[in-house]
Amino acid sequence: MASTDQNAPQHPLRHPLTVGFDLDLTLVDSRPGIAAAYRALSAETGVEIDVDLVVSRIGPPLETELAHWFPADGVASAADRYREIYPDHAIAPSTALAGARESVAAVRALGGRAIVVTAKYEPNAKLHLAHLGIEPDTVVGWLWAEAKGEALREHGAQVYVGDHTGDVRGARAAGALSVAVTTGPCDAAELRTAGADVVLEDLTGFPAWLAAFEAARVA
Repeated sequence: MASTDQNAPQHPLRHPLTVGFDLDLTLVDSRPGIAAAYRALSAETGVEIDVDLVVSRIGPPLETELAHWFPADGVASAADRYREIYPDHAIAPSTALAGARESVAAVRALGGRAIVVTAKYEPNAKLHLAHLGIEPDTVVGWLWAEAKGEALREHGAQVYVGDHTGDVRGARAAGALSVAVTTGPCDAAELRTAGADVVLEDLTGFPAWLAAFEAARVA
């Protein structure tokens, strides 16, 4: 019978790989859909909205953007209405970004969990993912910037992938590695200045990066 050396060094317990992803402009090019929803809201309310400007700065919470177009006492009702009309206008026109499906699959192939943590209203985020056939293990909505760190910590994420400096801040708040992609409104220099650990042009390079990261993590 083999004996066990009780004094032998033990490998520390390693948490299973968990990777968080932002949604808008990280996994999904939602600009066409968001533009359509804003046009519908503008037509319904009679409030003029520069839709091109809106889609050039996607990332922060909906109410932050609506405050540029509606009086303070009208923002909440405009947000509620936007979320109501969103499914009919925004889901079908939006597409998966290059490498999105492959990146989620890469996490699974390594035995890990893929979660989506987004500022978007959670039911609408789930509609996007279902429509595009992207199936994360968990979706958490209505969190922005540092608040994303709460969900990332809760789920034990080691990595958070996003396109905005707010996503970098969320990763840092969680103590997770920040992987940034330049498919959103922030360029590589902005993302690095915000503290991104890794900057990729898009998600097509993420599976190879993740494989190397996980190999080093479990070595």
